[in-house]
Amino acid sequence: MSLENVLEEQIRRAIAEGKFSNLKGAGKPLNLDDYFAAPEDIRAGYTLLKNNDFVPQEVELLKELADLREKIKNCSDDHEKKILTKKLNEKNLALTMILERNKRRK
Repeated sequence: MSLENVLEEQIRRAIAEGKFSNLKGAGKPLNLDDYFAAPEDIRAGYTLLKNNDFVPQEVELLKELADLREKIKNCSDDHEKKILTKKLNEKNLALTMILERNKRRK
């Protein structure tokens, strides 16, 4: 049996087991315009980072800030709200410092 046949059989088995059922973006067309507009070496770097689930620190902080804002909005305990607000301010400061540092590098 050739390698191609083995791979096709594995794919068929995975489909039958539903392993491809809930993939992110399933049923949506891919927009690759930005990807191919970037230089090849940049694309390779982005692909490597994405394939290894690397998220830049500033993106992670943005997610944390959104979560904290939502928690503060839904919080009814004043003491807990103060703690969450302090965390929000610390994360916001950290993000500002990263963005300023990145600005100076350019």
